[in-house]
Amino acid sequence: MITKMKKLAFLVYHREYEAFLKDIRDLGVLHVAGKQQGVMDNAELQENIRLSDQLKATLDRFMAINAKSGRSVSESGGTPARGLEVLQEVEELQNAKAKLNQLLQGYAKDEAALLPWGDFKPESIRGLYDAGMNIGFHICPERLYKPEWEDEYNAVIISVLASKVYFITITKVSEDVEADVEHVKLPSYSLSEVEERIAATQKALKENEDKLSALAAKEVSSLKAAIDDLHHSIEFSKVLLNTTCTAGEKLMLLQGWIPVTRENEVVAYLDKRQAYYEITEPTPDDDVPIQLKNHGLFAWFEPICKLYMLPKYGEMDLTPFFAPFFMIFFGLCLGDIGYGLFLLLFVTGYRMFAGNIGPAMKPVLSLVQVLSFSTVICGLLTGSFFGFALYELDWPVAEKLKKMVALDNNQMFRLSLILGVIQILFGMTLKVANQIIQFGFKYAIETLGWIMLFLSVIVATILPSVMPMGGNVHRIVMGVAALMIFLFNSPGKNVFVNIGLGLWNTYNMATGLLGDILSYVRLFALGLSGGILASVFNSLAAGLAPDYIIAGPIVMALIFVIGHAINIFMNVLGALVHPMRLTFVEFFKNAGYEGGGKEYNPFKK
Repeated sequence: MITKMKKLAFLVYHREYEAFLKDIRDLGVLHVAGKQQGVMDNAELQENIRLSDQLKATLDRFMAINAKSGRSVSESGGTPARGLEVLQEVEELQNAKAKLNQLLQGYAKDEAALLPWGDFKPESIRGLYDAGMNIGFHICPERLYKPEWEDEYNAVIISVLASKVYFITITKVSEDVEADVEHVKLPSYSLSEVEERIAATQKALKENEDKLSALAAKEVSSLKAAIDDLHHSIEFSKVLLNTTCTAGEKLMLLQGWIPVTRENEVVAYLDKRQAYYEITEPTPDDDVPIQLKNHGLFAWFEPICKLYMLPKYGEMDLTPFFAPFFMIFFGLCLGDIGYGLFLLLFVTGYRMFAGNIGPAMKPVLSLVQVLSFSTVICGLLTGSFFGFALYELDWPVAEKLKKMVALDNNQMFRLSLILGVIQILFGMTLKVANQIIQFGFKYAIETLGWIMLFLSVIVATILPSVMPMGGNVHRIVMGVAALMIFLFNSPGKNVFVNIGLGLWNTYNMATGLLGDILSYVRLFALGLSGGILASVFNSLAAGLAPDYIIAGPIVMALIFVIGHAINIFMNVLGALVHPMRLTFVEFFKNAGYEGGGKEYNPFKK
């Protein structure tokens, strides 16, 4: 169901407006209607958004550091002011780290340049230069090195690396080395000094990381407090920007939406403040926010509907109508009693022993429990238990269940198609109801005609004694259905336009309906493939286990557990995706679902 909304507009004197908005925020009811322009032109809002992004990025970094270290951190006790200070400290640490990394890269290059020459003191080279002797450092390919340079320039080979000769020449300051070699200028410090600087820089980087890790351990709550505080400021600024100034900017006009269930509460507050307000019903042109209001089992399926899109206001909420089908489809796709029991026991145990489970997680766990139970029930149709065929066992219970509920592959195939026909016809019936509610009965006549046509064919096929295929009764029903399809597909238009549209709709229905029904074969195919894979893993576990008393059972258990874990993961994923596809494409399309609604998001802390 969709919660009914009402439009609220009020005028407030500009000097009282901010205090008034704070009270509205405390009520947490009003969904503010946004304007199309001006929201992003506010400098303060832009700065708060930028700051919020930086805080979120820092928080994500802290959470990653804590997860890597495996420690638990306190998420309470922080303040927004401390959160901003932490952000500044993190920025300073990041800047320092960037500078240290830059220094480390430079030292690494110097170390690579000095390694071929060994460790020497640059001061001794400068001393020789002052005494009139020049020490030159040169590199050349090994094949181009000339031994006569040793007599001519007092060349001394220091090292040979990667087919390159590293050598020095000792000449007078006034003499030049006239040789086709690379002249090298080395850093002004020794190799040992470079290594000391590298070690000191690495130590500084380690201290930098330790400081960041210490902040991550104790300041998560401060960052969260700062993010929440900024979020409130951002939302407040957005509401201010969505306010229209009237009467020479003396009065502030704001429009929004409130649920009908909270109307009395809002009216009581506005009357108390003696504010001018107006509450009206939404018009067809209004962009009304959507709040789904389902209860119990159906409420657990709302996240699946939101994965596609919310219905628009005035449209029927299809969540309660696709939920039973989704349960059955999931069970058929997974289709194994053992897998269903495993998921059911695992989730139930988690709920019992996990301690504090968040309110957002409880509906998800309940949904998994329902889908697991459906898997157990649907698994009885095939009798598969972790890939083993239960109905082949000589047990009285197994034999009784086999007679009562067991289906072979041909029957499972037909069941999938029958479910497809049922859901598509049910979707078309909902389309009729939706068209009558939104536009009136005459807009639903064409869809009623198609339902009559399909039902007549089904009845004539299944119960020919009641209505024979091609008989007088059948021809009359099909004739009435044809008139409804060809003459009432677009009320108010010319009859020839209606006939043309009827022909086009007939072509689309003939080509699309068969494909829609055949799409439901995936329910049979996924269940069959999952069962085959499960039996394959069982065969591998039995066949690959060595014939040893100890090692054999261990290897068998490992193959069994790992194989079925992979199969459960793959099948659960398929059992979620493919029923969603059948729901979002086949069912929603035939139900005339338009969607496009935006979620109700009240202005609140």
